Amino acid sequence: MRRTSASRWAIVMCCALGACQPSRGTVDASHGHHDHDHGEIPVEPLDGGPEIDAAAIDAGPQGWVWRLPRGLPVPRVPEDNPMSASKVELGRHLFYDTRLSGNRTQSCASCHEQARAFTDGRAFSIGSTGERTPRSSMTLANVAYATTLTWANPLLLELEAQALVPLFGREPVELGLAGMERELLERLRAEARYRELFPLAFPDESDPFTVANVTRALAAFQRTLVSGRSAYDRFLYGGEPDALSESARRGLALFSSERLECFHCHQGFNFADAVMWEGSGSREVRFHNTGLYNVGGTGAYPEGGTGVHEISGRADDMGRFRAPTLRNIAVTAPYMHDGSIATLDEVIDHYAAGGRTIAEGPYAGVGSASPLKSGLVVGFELTPDERRDLIAFLESLTDESFLTDPALADPWSTSRGE
Repeated sequence: MRRTSASRWAIVMCCALGACQPSRGTVDASHGHHDHDHGEIPVEPLDGGPEIDAAAIDAGPQGWVWRLPRGLPVPRVPEDNPMSASKVELGRHLFYDTRLSGNRTQSCASCHEQARAFTDGRAFSIGSTGERTPRSSMTLANVAYATTLTWANPLLLELEAQALVPLFGREPVELGLAGMERELLERLRAEARYRELFPLAFPDESDPFTVANVTRALAAFQRTLVSGRSAYDRFLYGGEPDALSESARRGLALFSSERLECFHCHQGFNFADAVMWEGSGSREVRFHNTGLYNVGGTGAYPEGGTGVHEISGRADDMGRFRAPTLRNIAVTAPYMHDGSIATLDEVIDHYAAGGRTIAEGPYAGVGSASPLKSGLVVGFELTPDERRDLIAFLESLTDESFLTDPALADPWSTSRGE
């Protein structure tokens, strides 16, 4: 089980480096990995977050100021990694720097492209050595609000710890820096920008060039990847009644209906079912089996893609994966944990059928008949017009300003002549 060894290694490594952050909430064991039925929510706005004033601004430590879109709460930040402008800028440089791969061919941004809402457009991401990973790259949009950080690992709960997996993991190799910790820091010290940025980001440390500080800076930058200025947001919070088309409004009503059940797993300000923010309660960890596979009629998923089961070994965790945010969903194809669904139209086919049917081949099976499938995936019927309306709503969640924001862009592009 490839992800099990990687995740255990990451937790040991981050604790040794002092990078593992204590949660300011606790994992809600009553929710565990199971599916839950939420109460009915209104069409406007979707429920699931605190009441937030327009342009919510919160002055934090070290002069940090959150400048958030209307309707989005202040993200939760670990006490031992407070936000600062210098730390965020250092993290942005590191995120786009190919020195963070063993052979200097890839950066974090290689699998998380801004124009694709920080995904990469592949069914499976490719590591720096050419090895295919077992997952499609998840969006980093609003990752600061996520209670878990990967498709199916309930153990990685903080961005500081998660960063160690792509950097130093061996199964699979992503950035390929395992055993190269000292060389990595030497590379960074040799860069003039870093000799300025590291001391500014960590002013109280005599030698700020540490792996723990690399992960802290990366985490700080990722917490600024906040998306909340889509047409939907402008319609709901921005005083722009014409921002959302009539078709998209009808699609929103469908999305929020008990008939389709979409909102149960994609609710609230982040269109996800497990979120946290500053002052929110306990950390809820949720994963779902949507009937994407039913190999042999047993509910099985392909080896290497069995979800939480790969970590827990529990039979009832087979096929359980996180419900990702739907923000910017129109630019993050292909879909699902393995990129096996190419278009939003095909995603709707999957859920309308109550699970995917694979007619032949090694993964043949009727997903709607899976004994492990969530009870929320029951199927539905749509007219062609309703389908178009639903897609129009999903497309209204694209935040063009997020996809082009210079503050989130590659700071090295000028020096590379781009």
